[in-house]
This record gives sequence, structure tokens and C-alpha cells, in this order.
Amino acid sequence: PLTLQVKNKAPAEVQITAEQLLREAKERELELLPPPPQQKITDVEELNDYKLRKRKTFEDNIRKNRTVISNWIKYAQWEESLKEIQRARSIYERALDVDYRNVTLWLKYAEMEMKNRQVNHARNIWDRAITTLPRVNQFWYKYTYMEEMLGNVAGSRQVFERWMEWQPEEQAWHSYINFELRYKEVDRARTIYERYILFTLLVIVHPDVKNWIKYARFEEKHSYFAHARKVYERAVEFFGEEHMDEHLYVAFAKFEENQKEFERVRVIYKYALDRIPKQEAQNLFKNYTIFEKKFGDRRGIEDIIVSKRRFQYEEEVKANPHNYDAWFDYLRLVESDADAETVREVYERAIANVPPIQEKRHWKRYIYLWINYALYEELEAKASKRTRQVYQACIELIPHKKFTFAKIWLLYAQFEIRQKNLPLARRALGTSIGKCPKNKLFKGYIELELQLREFDRCRKLYEKFLEFAPENCTSWIKFAELETILGDIDRARAIYELAIGQPRLDMPEVLWKSYIDFEIEQEEYEKTRNLYRRLLQRTQHVKVWISFAQFELSAGREQNLSRCRQIYEEANKAMRNCEEKEERVMLLESWRNFEEEFGNDTTKERIDKLMPEKIKKRRKLQAEDGSDAGWEEYYDYIFPEDTANQPNLKLLAMAKLWKKQQQESEAAEMDPDKDIDESQS
Repeated sequence: PLTLQVKNKAPAEVQITAEQLLREAKERELELLPPPPQQKITDVEELNDYKLRKRKTFEDNIRKNRTVISNWIKYAQWEESLKEIQRARSIYERALDVDYRNVTLWLKYAEMEMKNRQVNHARNIWDRAITTLPRVNQFWYKYTYMEEMLGNVAGSRQVFERWMEWQPEEQAWHSYINFELRYKEVDRARTIYERYILFTLLVIVHPDVKNWIKYARFEEKHSYFAHARKVYERAVEFFGEEHMDEHLYVAFAKFEENQKEFERVRVIYKYALDRIPKQEAQNLFKNYTIFEKKFGDRRGIEDIIVSKRRFQYEEEVKANPHNYDAWFDYLRLVESDADAETVREVYERAIANVPPIQEKRHWKRYIYLWINYALYEELEAKASKRTRQVYQACIELIPHKKFTFAKIWLLYAQFEIRQKNLPLARRALGTSIGKCPKNKLFKGYIELELQLREFDRCRKLYEKFLEFAPENCTSWIKFAELETILGDIDRARAIYELAIGQPRLDMPEVLWKSYIDFEIEQEEYEKTRNLYRRLLQRTQHVKVWISFAQFELSAGREQNLSRCRQIYEEANKAMRNCEEKEERVMLLESWRNFEEEFGNDTTKERIDKLMPEKIKKRRKLQAEDGSDAGWEEYYDYIFPEDTANQPNLKLLAMAKLWKKQQQESEAAEMDPDKDIDESQS
């Protein structure tokens, strides 16, 4: 075979891509083709020839693919356009033999018969269609509409009845009802509604609230108010408490509101709000609030607000049951506007949420639920037996081996005392001290026995208390004060001696002061001096020296001034080696105040010589990492008595003199005219 040889194999100057070729082809598809020439038929033979060719084309298309229903429909419509109804009918029948499930085919077939006023043929086709495909609602709608347009109301009703036997969807029933209402057949429409509701009850085809509401509104629209109320009541009974819907109760309440039955409306709303879950009752709340604002009094509006707040608190505690602040707010609301049983129920729900961790910090808020519960039972409900049960249950719940709450024990004991049951109160406090001793429990028990004037019991309790906490200075002081009040001075002094002999104390300065004040009250001045001397052996604090000196001043004897001055002398000598210079300054200032009031010129001059000189110094600062952090200014004191500091004082004086001379020379250099003027003058 011959092969063509390309002489020039170089690429063309303009390259065309495949994309350009496809786009060009697509654009040319959109170009309008010229219309085919019109064929004019002049005689019968040409017409028959045209029909023959056209029918042959349609038949060929059908033969190629019998399942394409659009070819059958085009064929039948072409025959219909030629008024060949019999041929078109034959084509539709042939098409139905191929696919009788095709809805469009039945519709076109029936529309052709109706268009050509072949009513009986159309009825026959609709009958065949609804018998063959009874679940196609379009057939039923068109059949009933045709009969109604023909004025055959009985026939249309008969078709509807045949349709209802198939238990169709909701819209079919409402179409039947609207059909009867168009012809003022209210009783027939009510019968259809009843059948519809019966299907709902027995067959559960449409268990929907809106169907009942439509039925009731139908009765209300036609002024059958008793029937409408009965429908609503039947709906409420049918749905029960398991499938309650707020829309039903809102519609029922609005119906009663239209009938001016306001008490009924209020009862309906309250009944629904008590039973419907709160998250599903938002619309109900809204409508109830609007109703109360329109027709209710102040109390009714407050009830609505309380109900809304209760709903909010319910949501909060449901989201987090251990949110005890929400429980407190909820309980406060319930206590203000609810009966005792409701309040108890909420309290029981609240205290059931025990903290999951046995740590006291998690129980601090929770325990107040029990306290409030007990106080409510005692003060509001006046139920002493239930109050006792609440306290006992709370005490059993607390893990006393890990921690306890003294407040609970004390409140329980105080409650029993209010009930005039002293043995139970003592037993409770004794149990608390035995199980979990605490300072608060001892103090509360002792205070109780003091109020009852049981001093022997107080002594025993103080002994137990001091065995439990020997470092507690307040307990020692209170015990000694008790003995002092009872007049047993020796016992009080012995208690103080035991106290200051303890190896570890939390506030020893308070204890020593109390002991000294005790001896001063008893006017035992020698013992007081001995106490001060013993205290000074333990500490050289400046306040102790000042207090000792003031004691000697107030001792009430002739030589008190000399004793006081002697104490100040001793203190000054003792504090020469003290690192805290501020304390030594404080002592000297106290001494100076004493001399200004009671001393002479000699003593005043002497104390003035002892007063230190206050100077400003600088020191270097270091950061935590050891780096240089700059300089800091601070005040220091130079005492004349310190011989070691004398050279420093001389050096300081010389430095001050040099600085003064430097300042004078600088001033002279800055203002030479002033020197000339002075020389001329």
C-alpha cells in the first residue's frame, strides 16, 4: 500500500490543543440549524402517505426499545392530534401491557379521555388505575376532582370512601373532610373525623397531636364548644403522662381562654407543667406567663416566676449534682413557696449527692445542706423527731476517722438542750470528744457546762483538753481564770506554773503576760518580780524590759523610781550586744520619756548623751541568682556608749567637714563676680 510521507516535520507555528478542539465542537453544537422545509399536503393521498411514514417511524422507535414510555406517549398524542381517538386509545392500551406501573402513562391516558369528553372511558381508566395502583394518591385526587367537577357529589363521595378503606395518609382524610365541608355536610365531616381518630386509637396510623387539635378546632369553628372540649379531654386521656405534648395543652388552654374559663386554663397549665419535662415545656411556660399577665393577679404572676426559676435550678442541678451553691439557691426558693413535703423531697435529693472524695475541703459546702435541713425541720416544720434523725444521719455519714465538723456536734447538742434533753446533749459531745477530739468541741462543751454551773465537769473537761492539746495557751489561761473566779488561787497559780513549764507553747508571750497580770491582781509584787526575772532568763525582748520597768513604776512604793531606773540601766547593758538596734532605740526612748516625767536635769542630760545618732547608709543588693541588683539606702544608729564605734565617729565628722569645704569651694568657683564685689566693698 502507498504511504504518504510528510516532507516538513517541523511543528506548526500555531499549536491547537485538544481542549481548544473540544471547546470549538461544543460551541458549534449550539449553532441554530436551519428549520426543515415546510411540507404542504394538497390531497388525501399525500396525507395518507405522510401518516404512513410517521406511523412507521413511531413503530420503528417502539420496536427498537419498547420500555421507553415517552415514545408511546408521543405516538398516542400524535394520533390524538389527528382526532384518531380509537388509535390513541389502542396505543395507550399497548403501552399499559408493557408497563402498567407507570403513573405518567395512566395520567396521560385519563387526561386524553377527559379532554375529549369521554367521561365513562375516563371513569373506567381511573377505576382501573386505583385498582391496580391504590397507593398512588394522585389517581385518587384526580378521580375525586373529576367527579366533583362533573357535579357527581355522590360519585365523588363513593370514591373517597373507597380511598379511606386503604387507610391513606393524613392529607387524604383532610381532603375528604374539606370536600364535605364545601357542601355544608358538617355531620358527615364530624363522622369522618371520628373515623380518623378511631384509626389513630386502634391502628395507630397517625398518633400525632395535631390531628386531635384540628378535630377540636373544627368543632370550635362550627360552634360545637362542648364537642371541642370533649375532643381535647379525649386527647389528654389518649396520650396520658408518657407521651405528653405541650402543643396539645397550649391549644386546650387557649380554647378555654376563648370561652372565658380562666380557672380551667390555670388548672390545665399547672397540670401540664407538673408532668411535662422542663426542657420540653418552654412554649408552655411562655404561654402561661402571657395568660397570667393578661388575666391573673399578682400571686399568679409570682407563681409563674417561681416555676420558671425552679426549672432553671432543676437544669443546673441535673447538669452538675455536686453544685451545692445551686442546691442552696433551689432550696431557698422552695422553702419560700412550697409545702413541707416538697421541701423535704428537695433536701433529700440534695443530701444524696455525697462528695466522691473524703477530703474536708470537698465537704465544707455539702455539710451545710444537712445543717439547713435540720434547722428547717426544727424551726419551720416544728418536727423535733425528724430533726434528731437528720442530725444522727449526718453524724453517721461523716468519716470521723479522717475529719469531722465540730459545728454539727455542737448544733446537735444545742438542739437537745432546747428539747430539755441534757443527757443526750452530753452524750453527743462526749462521743464527739472520744471519736474525734478538736479544740472547738472542747470549748463548746466547757462553755455548755459553765452555763449550767457544773464546775467540776468543767475541771475534768479542761484536764482532758490540756491532755489533748498541752501547747494551747488559751486553754491554760481559761482554766486558770476559772479557778480564779472560783476563788482557788493556789490551784490557779499551780496551773500557770504547769503551763509555763510546757516544752512547746503556741503563744508563750500571752501566757506569761496573763500569769504576771494574775500576780499583780493578787498584789504579789515579789512573785511578780520573780516572774519577770524568770522570763528574762528565757528572752531578752525589749518589751519585757519595758513592761518590767513600768511594773516597778506602778508598784506603789517609795523606791519605785530608783527600781525603775535600775531596770532601765540593766536593760541598756543587756542590750548593748543586741543586733536589733531598733529595739535598743525603743528602750532608750521609753527611758527618756520616764526621765522627762520623773527625772531631774542630771538624769535627763545623761539619757540625752545615751541617745544614738541616726545616719543614712548604702548597701549593695544581690538578686536571687547572685547577680548585682544595685544599691539600697537604709538608716543606721550610732550609740555613743559603743567604744568600738568611736573611731568611726571621728572619721564621719572629718568626712562631713571635708564635704562642707568642697561645697563652699564649688560655690565660689560658680560665682566669681560675687568675690570681686566683696573685695571692692
